[in-house]
Amino acid sequence: MKTALVTGGAHRIGAQICHTLHKNNYHVIIHYRNSSKDAKNLTNKLNNIRQNSASTLQAELSNIQEVSKLCDIIKSLNLLVNNASVFYPTPVSKLNQHDYQSIMDTNVMAPLFLSSTLSDKLAQNQGCIINIVDIHSERPLKNYAIYNISKAAIAMTTKTLAKELAPNVRVCGISPGSILWPENTAELKQVQKDKILKKIALKKQGSAQDIADTILFLANSTYITGQIINVDGGRTLNQ
Repeated sequence: MKTALVTGGAHRIGAQICHTLHKNNYHVIIHYRNSSKDAKNLTNKLNNIRQNSASTLQAELSNIQEVSKLCDIIKSLNLLVNNASVFYPTPVSKLNQHDYQSIMDTNVMAPLFLSSTLSDKLAQNQGCIINIVDIHSERPLKNYAIYNISKAAIAMTTKTLAKELAPNVRVCGISPGSILWPENTAELKQVQKDKILKKIALKKQGSAQDIADTILFLANSTYITGQIINVDGGRTLNQ
């Protein structure tokens, strides 16, 4: 059985990635920060389907010491999915160091150091790293300056690692468009949602399953590395 680590795997897109990989015979390590209840519920659900096929790991990814401890626990790995991300508005007029550190450490530092530290274990299995990027890594979203910059950085991280870790580890990325509506401080009004939908060539939102299916495709595509695939319904055609 292959093993996959999915950061931020307890809910939303991360949970669907875990479901899909598990269905395709992966042992899934579900990383979470604060969502212990969701992580344990998902783990129990997957283990009820197939015994000893899912486990959890808690870590604050903005803390390099916790990232290191997480990596030490993992003994063997075939697939690393850097899915965990911080997303909330940071208008340029209100920039501050706390927000910068919060977003950049989780969105860029953590995937970089997880990939670097786990690269030897991945190489032993001719493994793969898949980073969740964003279409706004190329076309910025207004009022989300630090987030945009972090995703541009993870796009370059993907290409850099693909070159650095070849030939024994492949590194790819997925740039989602509108998949799930943002929550909490990033929640959108209906008029904002309608405006986004009008820009999508396929005139509809995608689903978490669309991202999970692309993860599985890249994990199985042994001659693809250094590529970032837009899964956006054609939204970037109209931006």
